[in-house]
Amino acid sequence: MQTLLAFSRGIDWINEKFGVIANWLVLLACLISAGNAFSRYLFHASSNAWLEIQWYMFGGMVLLGAPYTMKLNEHVRVDLFYGNYSERTRHWVDIFGTLLFLLPICIILTIITWPWFVDSWRIGEASSNAGGLLRWPIKLLLPVGFCLMALQGISELIKRVGALTGDYKLVNQYEAPLQ
Repeated sequence: MQTLLAFSRGIDWINEKFGVIANWLVLLACLISAGNAFSRYLFHASSNAWLEIQWYMFGGMVLLGAPYTMKLNEHVRVDLFYGNYSERTRHWVDIFGTLLFLLPICIILTIITWPWFVDSWRIGEASSNAGGLLRWPIKLLLPVGFCLMALQGISELIKRVGALTGDYKLVNQYEAPLQ
């Protein structure tokens, strides 16, 4: 179990780094948005590339930030019963949810989006907008993001099993939504 927990820590470390990147993308997107608006209204000059890079950054925020959000146990849940369950029952719900829903969909989406990226990269696909950007970088974020989410799911699965066996103490707490 200690080897698996070390693997889990490695995954957590990787997704923490991508979480930092996602956080910086928020600031960069805001700065680019403000700069683009300033340029458009003051100098009557703008570029489709500036708009598209903001969209790309938003995609990066979501796809690179979601695994880190899961690591922090801050992801969105549909909480009808979960908050009332015991800690042990919540671990089991998380294990089954990860195995039945999260991992299969992440694996399927990684498999589906990889050829989409490869085709885009191979042909050098670019935006049809004047001054637009290459499309393959944003398409690469899709399989990378889903792969990172699957890895974080595996990390969380290892930690939940470790918590059930007494080999690991979860430090994050589930915060029930305010009602």
